[in-house]
Amino acid sequence: MYAFKNESPVPYELAGSSVITFQPKQYNDVEPLMIPGYGAQPVPPAKYVPANDNHEQPQYEVVVYGDIAPGGLAQAMRAGGLKPPITTKGAPRPLIRGQYIGLRRGEGGYDVPPESQPAFAEFARPGDFMQTASGRKFFPMDPRADEVFIDDIAHSLSMQCRYAGHCQRFYSVAEHSVLMARHLRWEGVDVALWALLHDASEAYLVDVPRPVKPYLEGYKAAEAKVMAAVALRFGLEGEMPAAVHDADNRIIADELVNLVRMDWHARYEGKELGVTLRYWSPEKAKEEFMATFQALMDCRGRGMA
Repeated sequence: MYAFKNESPVPYELAGSSVITFQPKQYNDVEPLMIPGYGAQPVPPAKYVPANDNHEQPQYEVVVYGDIAPGGLAQAMRAGGLKPPITTKGAPRPLIRGQYIGLRRGEGGYDVPPESQPAFAEFARPGDFMQTASGRKFFPMDPRADEVFIDDIAHSLSMQCRYAGHCQRFYSVAEHSVLMARHLRWEGVDVALWALLHDASEAYLVDVPRPVKPYLEGYKAAEAKVMAAVALRFGLEGEMPAAVHDADNRIIADELVNLVRMDWHARYEGKELGVTLRYWSPEKAKEEFMATFQALMDCRGRGMA
């Protein structure tokens, strides 16, 4: 049996009739931390350096244009296999979270330095990235709301012709979207915004003709994921409103004026939406798309329905 004297183990027989007791010395002579359920816990010494997964690394919230719609959006995100990021209204602000634990630690070690982490993180994402018009990266197989930008959408849709280009005059997807949004303005701001963005996925997946889509394995799933990210980015319901779906079908009757006449056109007679095609150039279509978006966002900001 041993007793402790002057912090050294001494045989009990040499310690006399009394045993010297003392409180264990805490790390760095700092008061212990009181942890609920665990009691007093020693404070790590000053020389302790946390692993790099404990380092503070600034991350950023996704800025959402408007309120996040309950129910429908969450359902759409789950269906698309997406995990909604943290969102806020207004300007993004830094968040703090641990760095990804990589393969290098310091100089000669195994932690990935911060400047190398973005490329390392991309390696783990499904599929490859595509370059957008603004010079950003977008992963169509791993769409994220914070990588969706309205200027990229406007530019791409203004450069794509409806009906795979089989029109008598150039008529863009952007113009098609603007005509629908302006027609549905009095159905509500969010309905009109949904109409403006209902083909936003085509900015990243292109405008595939309707007869082809059912035969492209994986296209519908990819489209749903991109649209879920778009909906989250701009604070829209996760499901397209019925009024937008109806208008998207009826506007075909108005657009037939730009196609060579064929027998199948008869099925759309009397179903016109009542819009007039303007045949805007890509530059004009992008300008009108952005102006319509800004007008709707201003209306939403003023609380208009």
